[in-house]
Amino acid sequence: MHLRPILSALRRSPTGAILVALQIALALAITVNSLYIIVQRLELIGRDAGLNTADTFMVSFSAKDRNFNGPVAMREDVQVLRSLPGVADATTINQIPLSGGGSSTLLYTEPNEKGTKSPANYFEIDEHGLDTLGLKLAEGRDFDAAAVTQRQRNSSDFAPEVIVSRAVAEELFPHESALGRNIYDNLGKPAKVVGIYDVMLGSWPSWDKVDHTVLIPVVADPDQASYFVRARPGQRDAMMKLAEERLNAIDNGRIILHVRSIEYIAAQTYSDDRAMAVYLACVIVLLLGISALGIFGLAAFNVSSRTKQIGTRRAVGARRIDIVRYFLIENWLITTVGVVVGCVLALLLGFWLSSVFELPRLKLYYLVGGAAALWALSLLAALVPARRASLVSPAVATRTV
Repeated sequence: MHLRPILSALRRSPTGAILVALQIALALAITVNSLYIIVQRLELIGRDAGLNTADTFMVSFSAKDRNFNGPVAMREDVQVLRSLPGVADATTINQIPLSGGGSSTLLYTEPNEKGTKSPANYFEIDEHGLDTLGLKLAEGRDFDAAAVTQRQRNSSDFAPEVIVSRAVAEELFPHESALGRNIYDNLGKPAKVVGIYDVMLGSWPSWDKVDHTVLIPVVADPDQASYFVRARPGQRDAMMKLAEERLNAIDNGRIILHVRSIEYIAAQTYSDDRAMAVYLACVIVLLLGISALGIFGLAAFNVSSRTKQIGTRRAVGARRIDIVRYFLIENWLITTVGVVVGCVLALLLGFWLSSVFELPRLKLYYLVGGAAALWALSLLAALVPARRASLVSPAVATRTV
């Protein structure tokens, strides 16, 4: 089919075509970048935390009065938790992974803040901590009970030994094993790396160093501590209820604030990411729906305003398939202009998002997929008006009214 008649018709009435092309361009730019952000959010939520999140829960407590003897009460509580029939292990901990709140430090390969450095989200646990968290060592050994210390309040002492994640080990010692090496805190105090685990996500899921974690053999400060408990498979919910009952029955100067599963805590932390994904998905659906309506409306208007011309073409021998092809090609041309402009806008928007919000650059295959989807959507939206045009009788060409 010759394009000249189609281009001539578009030049005579360009306003509608220009508006629809701009609508398609904006829809492509926003849809592609929104979809890219959704995929990033879902990948963030779906990452392997390295923890046994399915069977673990935490217990938060607070002192009732100033006479609260924290170390004694915590030892008693942890023993009670470990004695529960459906509990595999329990530990004290200073902060909860994936909770959105915690503490970090800088670690160095040489004293006095020299050498290679790496940030690390640190977790204070006892000798049961590694097992309670559900972590498996890739290298080295677990903490000895003798290495676990009770840190004095406001003390700056570093632990004699630590267990680090693979990410920390490789950043500090990229060309050799970190096992058995000393690392230093920002005061120049050393600790020996006695074990390395592959991955454990820390407290802040949106942090780009979230896999930089370190375990320290320290009984956490009672004012900051919680209990971390791993139940046996399938018994988490029952053990959460039983743990609360048993701990509330003990009067040792503290009260139980709440008992929460780690899955619940992670879901709360990821709630903003999940809400963003849902919001952007709704935006995509609305944009595509509005674009489809715009394409349909323009095609329907063109068919109704050219009824006599369609009848004339039918009278001189045009087949129904020729009429359908004419309007589909006309719609394809309008969509193509919109897609080309939309690709430019999508790249500019992606560059702006990556610059301002430090997001990864838009992948080109998202752009290709979005363009293909809009082409398919535009053809489907124009198909019904095009088929209606093909039903116009040749006799229409002879009407004067």
